Amino acid sequence: MSQFGEGDPPRRLRLGVLLSGGGRTFQNLHESCTRGELPAEVVLVISSTPAAYGMERARLVSVPVLVVERRALDQDAFHTRITQALVEAEVDLVCMAGFTSLWRIPPAFEGRVLNIHPALLPKFGGKGYYGERVHRAVLEAGEGESGCTVHYCDNQYDHGPIVVQRSVPVRAEDTAESLAVRVFAQECIAYPEAIRQHLRSLARSG
Repeated sequence: MSQFGEGDPPRRLRLGVLLSGGGRTFQNLHESCTRGELPAEVVLVISSTPAAYGMERARLVSVPVLVVERRALDQDAFHTRITQALVEAEVDLVCMAGFTSLWRIPPAFEGRVLNIHPALLPKFGGKGYYGERVHRAVLEAGEGESGCTVHYCDNQYDHGPIVVQRSVPVRAEDTAESLAVRVFAQECIAYPEAIRQHLRSLARSG
């Protein structure tokens, strides 16, 4: 059964997912769409590295994939190829999912790009803060709380208006690995909720 609220639009949103790693966030979004929790579908996955396992996850569920390798292209060509692919796939909303390269967001996609970060921004964000590095930094700083943040992207790393945050306590016995498990469980809730909020804002403005 669909879980949409009364202001949610009936149209299925076309999602493009950008990733560089294992693809768990892509899988979460794809499964949320498949279960009817989001009026959306993932129509394209782009990876900045051909070795990313996220590409295999996408292939297994018949989602089109494209490698735009950062190391093989100059900056302008990298940005242009990603933008072209998203336009050709008629993507409505771009979802960053562990994408470790900076894609320069063109004006046509402003307000249409979300990112999820495994910390409570503005803490522990910026270039070089991704994956396990974030959780280690949280523990080394002695923080009592961590979590995840979904935000609209601009052309800075981990910067832009926050849409959803969810928190978890940091336990005395935590390692980076154990903290990551609890944070990711919240990410699986936060990202679909942020997309629903985006959809509701579209419905109100449309």
